[in-house]
Amino acid sequence: MTHALVTTLYTAQTHTTGGRDGRGRTADGQLDLPLSPPGSGRPGTNPEQLFAIGWSACFIGALRRAGQKHNVRVPEDVAVNAEVSLGNTEDGGFALAARLTVHLPGLDAPVKETLVAEAHRICPYSKATRGNIEVVFVVP
Repeated sequence: MTHALVTTLYTAQTHTTGGRDGRGRTADGQLDLPLSPPGSGRPGTNPEQLFAIGWSACFIGALRRAGQKHNVRVPEDVAVNAEVSLGNTEDGGFALAARLTVHLPGLDAPVKETLVAEAHRICPYSKATRGNIEVVFVVP
């Protein structure tokens, strides 16, 4: 299912050269970094790390929105540890898988589960990946 934008809130603009062995930067200059393949040992980050950070940050925002909806104060020290794995598929291609560990200290387990489920429903990164990659949530 495609989710069409009714209103554009923000558009990120980037320029990348050289692929996984290149460099990426944002149009506003706030991010400018070398890229390197996972496990290469060379300086730089990789797309999986960037995706994991982006999804984590966005998911925390979605958790806060879910908290508002359910009248729950999301703790200030909410955190998400994201693992984004790159692997091979049976057809010889590549795919991603993700594991998000969501830390909501001080909340009861049922409340945590409700907030995570709602955040996963509304988070744009979750919507983009839903049905496309394996996603696992851990809520300690």
